[in-house]
Amino acid sequence: MRKHSRRFSQILQKVEKEKVYSHNEAVSLLQGLSSVNFIETLEAHISLGLDPKYADQQLRATVILPKGTGKNVRVAVITKGDKIDEALSAGADIVGSEELIEEIIKGRLDFDKLIATPDVMLLIAKLGRVLGPRGLMPSPKAGTVTMELSNAISEFKSGKLEYRLDRTGILHVPLGKLNFSMNDLSLNLKALQDSVDKNRPSGSKGKYWKSCYLSSTMGPSIPININSLRDSKVE
Repeated sequence: MRKHSRRFSQILQKVEKEKVYSHNEAVSLLQGLSSVNFIETLEAHISLGLDPKYADQQLRATVILPKGTGKNVRVAVITKGDKIDEALSAGADIVGSEELIEEIIKGRLDFDKLIATPDVMLLIAKLGRVLGPRGLMPSPKAGTVTMELSNAISEFKSGKLEYRLDRTGILHVPLGKLNFSMNDLSLNLKALQDSVDKNRPSGSKGKYWKSCYLSSTMGPSIPININSLRDSKVE
């Protein structure tokens, strides 16, 4: 049987068993239950009726959270020529070419997002073993392989993030800091819901959304009724 700390056990007592909450109720409860000495992150955990072992049931996409994630995103860019100056002007934290590739191979990973231009993709192929397990390998589908560096850097710094199914068919997506306003968190959750619906894989059959839980970094998972979000008016 799983054991919980006294703090967490006391928190669980305040969550009604068998109840499915509205998204506003869940957020309000998690905000009220937070008792740690740092600002927790609100996360969505969505179980979908997909089996990612089939190519036509895989889900990997990006979403721009309108209110951001509350995190200072460090962006690295691998490119060459005039694009180096463009990346620096756009606010990239780390910019380089072959020398940056070598630094990454040696262990430099002080960034949250790596963007590359198409003309260096052959050069960074050898980074797959280092970056792949960490989800940092640039990909056209994730918007991290592009010639539009200024736009990409701006979007990722302002709240664009990638999400993908894990092996069990579940999405785990951060939605912002728990001290965001209710409306801001609702806007971010609504943007995620719209994106997941829009990117429904062609092989999806039957019920698409199986369940959705909201949780905080150190808090409990609370089931929510996704229809309460679809039916709500968030501005």
